[in-house]
Amino acid sequence: MELIELLDRDGDAIVRDALDRLGCAGLRHYETSGAACNEERLRTLFEVTRAAVRGRTLVPVVEYAERIARERFSAGFGLQEVQAAINALEAAIWHRVAQAIPPQQYPAAFGLASSVLGAAKEALAVEYVVLASQSRAPALDIAALLEAV
Repeated sequence: MELIELLDRDGDAIVRDALDRLGCAGLRHYETSGAACNEERLRTLFEVTRAAVRGRTLVPVVEYAERIARERFSAGFGLQEVQAAINALEAAIWHRVAQAIPPQQYPAAFGLASSVLGAAKEALAVEYVVLASQSRAPALDIAALLEAV
């Protein structure tokens, strides 16, 4: 079985697994978003990932990650929170691969899944850095810090 066949067959289970993993991560913004919203977000990420695997192109995940970076940055999500959501999906895919694909096919399946989601994480991080460099961060008030000592 190839990775794309696995994604086509087990997509619902992968998204549920990723949702469970995300729920255990204790991420403030995802906890307040609620399960239905998080499931929708993970489903979209999964579909974009599946399209990238099917088309053997990183364009869908890179464009999606850049858009999500802008949305989540504006909403106050930390980079690590959004990265954790992508990691949850990646772990769920890896878990399914280990269950359903013969070990001799692991390198291709794991490599493809990790390449696609790694590109998403990289694009997300780069966009976060760009956004952070454009925003005016408050100056550190050294005097206030010293008063507390």
